[in-house]
Amino acid sequence: SAAAFAPSANKAPSTTVVGETKADLESLAADLNPIVKFFDPLNLAGAAFWGTSDEKTIGWLRHSEIKHGRVAMAAFVGYCVQSNFVLPYALTLDGTPHPSTSLSPPEQWDALPFASKLQIIAFVGFLEFYSELTPVSGATSALPHYMSGGVPGKFPTFDDIPHPMPFNSLYDPFKLSKNKSEDSKAKGLKAEINNGRLAMLGIFGFLCEQTIPGSVPLLTGVVKPYSGEVMAPFEGNLFL
Repeated sequence: SAAAFAPSANKAPSTTVVGETKADLESLAADLNPIVKFFDPLNLAGAAFWGTSDEKTIGWLRHSEIKHGRVAMAAFVGYCVQSNFVLPYALTLDGTPHPSTSLSPPEQWDALPFASKLQIIAFVGFLEFYSELTPVSGATSALPHYMSGGVPGKFPTFDDIPHPMPFNSLYDPFKLSKNKSEDSKAKGLKAEINNGRLAMLGIFGFLCEQTIPGSVPLLTGVVKPYSGEVMAPFEGNLFL
């Protein structure tokens, strides 16, 4: 019967999620910090980056802040840990040990073999590349892009990797949040943003005091001075 191929009369029209608006940012800002609230003196939320819409720009800004906050949290914790502890086994196949705690974290990085640095950069680069992938036909793990209605900060699973993975989620590999309520998850995401902001201040506080002694009085004598260039990660290996 031809009726079998006719569209359903009850089918709801498809909708496209545009993304968050400035009003959403103002609401979120009030929840994150009731004292400061919304703070955008440069009007970045209305800058329409690359000629796109405000919603796309806000998606980019939200994702950027969350991602940089996560990197800063990892950097801050890593700085504290490796200032006091390094792995006891060899770093390379020829028996080279890990840089000792007598060095500051930036000096430890400088002391790494060039190949070790490349491995770290390549791994981070892969995560960045994978997180930017957008869905194709049949994909189960790729997510809508954060500038096209996707969720800022949400990292895709590894379900579409063509070989077995011990953990399919970078965000929650042990499924600890599986039974959490939506309210609890929303509260955790807001805490993550605030902790990320604090970590960005914290890690730059360490680096400022190391490179400009006395610039952060609370850290004077706590962190070791560093004469290298923290913004040139291959300074010790490449001569440019």
